[in-house]
Amino acid sequence: MRQYLDAKRQYRDAIVFFRMGDFYEMFYEDAVTAARALELTLTSRSKDSGGSAIPMCGIPYHAADTYIARLVKRGFRVAICDQVEDARKAKGLVRRAVTRVVSPGTLMDASYLEAREPAFILAIAPLPLPAATGGEASSSPERSAPERLGTALLDLSTGEFVTAEYLSESGRQSLNEEIQVLRPRELLVPEGFDLSGVLPEVARLGVPVTTADPWSFGFEGAQRTLCEQMQTSGLHAFGLDDRPAAVSAAGALVLHLRDTQKVDLAHVRSLLYRERTDCLLIDASTIKHLEIVEGAEGGRDGSLLDVVDKTQTPMGARMLRGWLLRPLVSLERIQDRLDAVEELAFRTSERGKVRDTLKAVHDLERLVARAALGTAGPRDLLGLRQSLTAIPRVRLILGELQAPLVRSLLGELDDLADVRDLIAATLADEPPALARDGGAIRDGVDTELDELRSISRSGKAHIASMEEAERARTGISSLKIRYNRVFGYYIEISKANLHAVPDDYHRKQTIAGGERFITPGLKQYEEKVVGADERILERELEIFDRLRAQVAVEAPRIQDSARALATLDVLACLGEIGTLHDYTKPLMTESGELSITDGRHPVVERMSREPFVPNDLSLDGGAQQLVILTGPNMGGKSTYLRQSALMSVLAQIGSFVPAKQAKLPVIDRIFARVGASDNIARGYSTFMVEMRETARILHTATSRSLVVLDEIGRGTATFDGLSIAWAVAEYMATNPKARPRTLFATHYHELTDLSDALPGVVNYHVVVREWHEDIVFLRKVVPGRSDRSYGIQVARLAGLPRDVVSRAREILTALEHDELARGGRPSLSGAPREPQQQLGLFAAPPAESPLTRKIAALDVDRMTPLEALALLADLQREAREHL
Repeated sequence: MRQYLDAKRQYRDAIVFFRMGDFYEMFYEDAVTAARALELTLTSRSKDSGGSAIPMCGIPYHAADTYIARLVKRGFRVAICDQVEDARKAKGLVRRAVTRVVSPGTLMDASYLEAREPAFILAIAPLPLPAATGGEASSSPERSAPERLGTALLDLSTGEFVTAEYLSESGRQSLNEEIQVLRPRELLVPEGFDLSGVLPEVARLGVPVTTADPWSFGFEGAQRTLCEQMQTSGLHAFGLDDRPAAVSAAGALVLHLRDTQKVDLAHVRSLLYRERTDCLLIDASTIKHLEIVEGAEGGRDGSLLDVVDKTQTPMGARMLRGWLLRPLVSLERIQDRLDAVEELAFRTSERGKVRDTLKAVHDLERLVARAALGTAGPRDLLGLRQSLTAIPRVRLILGELQAPLVRSLLGELDDLADVRDLIAATLADEPPALARDGGAIRDGVDTELDELRSISRSGKAHIASMEEAERARTGISSLKIRYNRVFGYYIEISKANLHAVPDDYHRKQTIAGGERFITPGLKQYEEKVVGADERILERELEIFDRLRAQVAVEAPRIQDSARALATLDVLACLGEIGTLHDYTKPLMTESGELSITDGRHPVVERMSREPFVPNDLSLDGGAQQLVILTGPNMGGKSTYLRQSALMSVLAQIGSFVPAKQAKLPVIDRIFARVGASDNIARGYSTFMVEMRETARILHTATSRSLVVLDEIGRGTATFDGLSIAWAVAEYMATNPKARPRTLFATHYHELTDLSDALPGVVNYHVVVREWHEDIVFLRKVVPGRSDRSYGIQVARLAGLPRDVVSRAREILTALEHDELARGGRPSLSGAPREPQQQLGLFAAPPAESPLTRKIAALDVDRMTPLEALALLADLQREAREHL
């Protein structure tokens, strides 16, 4: 118990799994917590010094992984305290020590990890640290906002390691968005860091948070840790000069993982510093609205990722997902990928052969990571060897391709023949899942092991012949020589034959059906055979551990080849998708016109039972900068908006696009506000969520951005919503600092008047056809404005009762006769009253009106959207007072 309490003091925030022979046991509050979480029987051990029974529960050690995964999924951390010496050789108490700490960001169990998704742990380092001066920890945390935030993101299961820095308030907002996109499984922060105050959006995500001593985030110590890990004298090669916060986060994360995993992280040998401008930025809400990695119902179904992910390897699948979340902004790199995809698309034979070859490749990144972490089993190394055999064939198949990126990737492939041969020469052809099960090492690898196996085999054969000899000597045909771990080898005689037992048999145990005996000769062979079997297992484990360590040393070489294979897998996948679904190679430019001919939605066209109706789109920063899109619900406006944005996402990851022709500029950000979404948990209504997202777009969009907005202002009163929609559209069309290419879908038909007043604003509408009281959705988008929403027809198609539809028509007739223009109501009978002239919202007032003079004196260019809304409300109030 003293050993247990020592371990518990070191890991107070974890449940300690304490090895006791063939079981892991938990005590005190850990036992109570674990018994409840795992539905185990809670019992007790002998009393402690206070005279109270010690609560206890336990699990078989061979089933520990399952129970650990269940606890971690429930949000617990688990410290595994193992016996670190042989109990048979220990003098006194067996020595125990914590060998690993498992948490949401470090659990490597295959049943816990998603093969096609990363598993990140993210460290956040604020500068200044929550400390006094000189980097020493302080008892009172710093409450002011940090000047900068450094982050380090690491996937322990693959070794992917990325760091970044964020400055000022805008940087904190960017980090909020980044974390929502990446969805790490665990956060590591210094003690005293006010996460909810600095990053409130992150705090509300519910990601498990682990704290570490602030000293571990100190710059100098973190720098030394990183240099040791990367085996370099400095960090210049990683782009970390003048990045103190990034260095602090990365060093603290490596130190934390070394301490919890008790290994040197041999597979973490590269580090990438990422600038936000290195990729096309897509915030979390846009990813959700465009359904890039998750469909409307959650999960992959119905998402863009689900449609385009035809990769053959888990590594390729994770890479493709990363590409979709962070597309390129470098025209040269985009063009390199497009050229590679084009060649693979047209080289059908080579593409098919390489995709078939890649089917046999296991998850190389995670296999070598398990070897480096010391958790790989014999079958993991066998899978690694089998996967590496695919590399020479991939190089042979693609050897004649000329695309520069393909040539470069083939050059990065290392055959790793030495690693393959080492594993093949050491492991048996069909090894067990666990080395401790025995039989993992082939004959001829080790002289001592071969000798021990010879002794074991001959000893067992001798015991079998001894059984036959004893049957002949005693005349007892049912005599059996058996073995168990308690008594070793023994001779079992049934009751009916006890009279024939020879005098040299020594009774060992009486059982229900007879008795068990031993003889001096049997005991002699037992010592020889059992001792050999135990030493065989010990020697096998020694050899396997050495093999695993040798593979771990080669982790950087294996990872480089794994990344090259993953990239080839993704490029071949995109070539396959482009060929099968009739995609086209887009013409990419640094800037200029966005022109799409016969564009299609990549997901809807795959899921729809009807032929998809393609549509054109032309946007630029001049004559057609903002499109006002009108038309009925169910007409296809949202699909048109989404497909236009997804076209740029696909093009900038290097994919062909679903269109007949496409000329696309490289854009820096995509913003999408499509569809209603409440956030009740945070107390935000649909309208508040809409306004927050719209505000972020207005503040951060640039002239190189693409913005798609659907029904802005619908969450509030009609006049308020119309005013907001008008002001937002006008701002994006006239803001001299940023005029992003914009698609603006609306039911406020008054907005179509913007095209008459502002250059660069054009009208498009979705075509429908009326047939008696029915409407037919043609799904075609054409230039021009629509003056009707066909809402009542859509309501009838949706199944509203006939009486409700009829009454709606009556009310609509009254509204169209301006019954509500001055606060009036339609009559209960539905009969219209005398028509009244409606005040046009955008009609000019009389020249002599005070409103005219007030409007003429405005400096519109200096007004913010909120000031414009406030003024519009004042003008409306004055207008109503004079009616």
